[in-house]
Amino acid sequence: TGTPKGVMVEHRGLVNLGLAQIGLFGVCSNSRVVQFASFGFDASAWELVMAFGSGAALHLPADELRQASNKLSDYLRSEAITHATLPPALLQASKDPGCLASQVLILAGELPKAELVRSLAPASIVNAYGPTEATVCATVWSCPADFDGSVVPIGRPIANTRIYLLDAHGQ
Repeated sequence: TGTPKGVMVEHRGLVNLGLAQIGLFGVCSNSRVVQFASFGFDASAWELVMAFGSGAALHLPADELRQASNKLSDYLRSEAITHATLPPALLQASKDPGCLASQVLILAGELPKAELVRSLAPASIVNAYGPTEATVCATVWSCPADFDGSVVPIGRPIANTRIYLLDAHGQ
């Protein structure tokens, strides 16, 4: 919504998230993670625990780099970023969204369009979904190389997490 809210998250949820991400995204001590989210957003915790929990380098771009996709793509390239979590809107606004791709590109914050996902090859694309209350992320979907669907799935629950999909009647 863009409206700030306070959510209490238990330490064990954050630890679980970090361990799940490290395993799912292949983050290791040689990885280079970009801290794209500002510290006021839940995704910043995601980026921090992913980097610190694996011994990866955490790169903090200046605010002006985050706002302009052409400057951000230069930064990602120059810093040899291997893991980036970016909002689909930023990529969709870019004339060449593929230039923003790193080795592993995690799309989060909103539903990505299928056309965008297809345009980001050859990066390893992951759609991450979940409310802040579920410790930032509850499900992930890894895009297969031959993806030709019209809707990007939310995926499966991360480790130690259950999800319930309900219809309009709560069923």
